[in-house]
Amino acid sequence: MRLQFYHREHCELCDQALAMLHQAGLDRIITMIDIDADPELGAAYGLRIPVVESSDGRALDWPFDIAAVRALLS
Repeated sequence: MRLQFYHREHCELCDQALAMLHQAGLDRIITMIDIDADPELGAAYGLRIPVVESSDGRALDWPFDIAAVRALLS
């Protein structure tokens, strides 16, 4: 299973969340999605980022923890 990570460049909260995911070894299953690359994504996720979403559509808005992210994988 993969996770989508909705973020934008120069976002301190996104950097914090990504560092946490990296430390947990989950960065290898993440697809990075820059919301600024698509106006619709920017409108949908602009105030919610960072967001982690499972392939079945379940999502976590920040703040989230590793236990919650791992639960998305089960």
